[in-house]
Amino acid sequence: MQQVQSPSDATRSTPPTAKARRQARLTAGLVATVVFLTAIAPLATDMYVPAFPQVAGDLSSTATQVQLTLTTFFVGMALGQLIGGPVSDQRGRRIPLLAALLAMTAASIVCALAPTIGVMTVARLIQGFAGGWAMVIGRAIIVDLATGTQLVRVLNVVAAVGGIAPIVGPLLGGLILQLSHWRVSFWLVAALGLAMTLAALVAVPESLPRERRHAGGLRTFVAAGRIVLANREYVGYLVVAGAAMGALFAYVATSAFVLQSMNGLSPIAYSIDFAANAVGMTVAALIAARLAGRVSTRKLILGGQIAALAAGIAMLAGALWLGTPLVLALVCFFVLMTAQGLMIPNGGALASAAVPEHPGTGSAVQGFVQWVAAGTIAPLAGLGGEHTAVPMATLITAGSAVSMAGLLILAKPKPAETASSRNRTAL
Repeated sequence: MQQVQSPSDATRSTPPTAKARRQARLTAGLVATVVFLTAIAPLATDMYVPAFPQVAGDLSSTATQVQLTLTTFFVGMALGQLIGGPVSDQRGRRIPLLAALLAMTAASIVCALAPTIGVMTVARLIQGFAGGWAMVIGRAIIVDLATGTQLVRVLNVVAAVGGIAPIVGPLLGGLILQLSHWRVSFWLVAALGLAMTLAALVAVPESLPRERRHAGGLRTFVAAGRIVLANREYVGYLVVAGAAMGALFAYVATSAFVLQSMNGLSPIAYSIDFAANAVGMTVAALIAARLAGRVSTRKLILGGQIAALAAGIAMLAGALWLGTPLVLALVCFFVLMTAQGLMIPNGGALASAAVPEHPGTGSAVQGFVQWVAAGTIAPLAGLGGEHTAVPMATLITAGSAVSMAGLLILAKPKPAETASSRNRTAL
């Protein structure tokens, strides 16, 4: 049966011209810019999360309504990645990327000025949509230019260095709350959006020349999507990363209430703890990058899943019977976040490796599933209100278990494919 290719997918079957190769080298500046783009989501959430209790008070809203602004952001991220990928396949990478960054900047300004929780919610949807559009294009540029071990290594490096944003974000958010107002965090995101636009103008060439684009647009993307979703190994790794993302954002959406409202931490103390957890995730991703090609990526993922599942079970037991003591919450959150550095980037890399003939489609579907998972989990984690961690701990445990099932059941190589799969997953 003839396979349907998305434009980015077609880049693997059509050899680039000499001019295209010159324009699309995987330079340090380009990788640094993609890393900068990965900061969109953590900066737009992590600086804001420490202020959840203050936002609820200032905008006369409930904890669930504030958490809903996370949900709309994540839904926007998911839709932006799903639509932005195929549009950039058709129109090229550079111009859609610049347009998305400018739109994200404008939406951030609206968030900073929002008079009501309703306006904030809509602005966050637009901010997420534009941010997701920009992020999927950044990832597509990397997938355009790297394969095999290099792809796994570069994506892990991007995740690790990009971990600086989750470290700095909450610290900045806490500092802003100490010195000023939570709205300042959105003004800062807007300023960084302009900086990202300038960086893209300088460092990102067009990695998809006209002769390598595809005119099929969304219709072709849907057809190619059916093909990648028929690949059981790809779906397995999709579940690995998507379920891990859900567990991660159960923590992101509710940790401020668990540590501040339930355990009395100050915003700055919470921010320091959030940053320390992000350090653990970054270090884990860096270690995974160093081990690429030497240790099976599947083993690294499994190690992260075991740690995350143990943290979820311990957190659930503490929430049910011990009143969620501070020390237990701090330890479980650190273990959970560190485990994500092994699970999410490696799961995403192996998903891309499972469908090398459809990298653009595979990348867009990954982004969509991960951010839908985040957007779905965030409000569910807050259903119990500000004074219980049971829903959050339950979702962390379930997400870690589902991620493990994706690895061990869905993504398990078939006997006839063991040799080739071993070569791929050893990357």
